[in-house]
Formats: sequence, structure tokens, C-alpha cells
Amino acid sequence: MSVTAFASTTETIQEFFARFGAGDLPALLELFTEEVDWNVPGADTVPWTGRRSTKDELTAFFVSAGEEVEATEQFEVDRIVAEGDTGVALGRFTHVIRRTGKRFSSEFALHIAVVDGRIRLYHMFEDGHAAAEAFTA
Repeated sequence: MSVTAFASTTETIQEFFARFGAGDLPALLELFTEEVDWNVPGADTVPWTGRRSTKDELTAFFVSAGEEVEATEQFEVDRIVAEGDTGVALGRFTHVIRRTGKRFSSEFALHIAVVDGRIRLYHMFEDGHAAAEAFTA
């Protein structure tokens, strides 16, 4: 499915979650603009936190997340709310962190902005304290 075929911000966000869940990195990267305003605030000890802006940086993020998460025990999107080119997804997850064996559970809010069917802004808000604890041996 071409990213320009999405009629709405909601559809683009839904497609993001579908491709992320399928682990289809090339298709996932197609959903992003060349330059992205990406931010996942959190502790430096959590490898997926921080700002990114290029496809190479996004690739490194998704690869690292795949290596760091041993298993996802729960991932639910409870609601997507969109107005124009801006949307927010609300949900919850539980991951098992490979290096420590600890569970990381959090509710999340994902703020996304879309231009021409592609994601140009991605700001993920999760429980940073719980993430840092999960990465501490």
C-alpha cells in the first residue's frame, strides 16, 4: 500500500502500528518523511530515548529496540484521536528487556503529525522512570 493512499492521519497512524507490529522495517521507514522531528524523552541508560531526525537514525532506533526487547507481552492501542494533520495514540505495553530480564510496563501517548501520508513528527511519551529501572541490573 502506498503511503500517499492514506486518506487520513488516523489511517497513517494505524498503518504505522501495523507495520511496526509486523517488524517490516523497510515498509515502516517508508511512512516517514526524509527529515523527522523525533523525540522519546528519557534516561540516557535507555537506548531508544533521545532525538532523531534522519532515516539512518530511525533505522538504528528500530534495530536497537528489536535487540533490546526480548518479548512484548502486551501492546494495546486504546484510542487514536486526530484532527487535521495531527494525531495522538493512547495505549499501554509491557516489554521484557533482554539484558536484565525485567519487565517494562507503561501507558503511552504518541503524538504524530503527518504530511502527505508520511510522518514528520513523532514524539513518544512513556514512563521514563520505569524504563530506566528496567534497564538497571
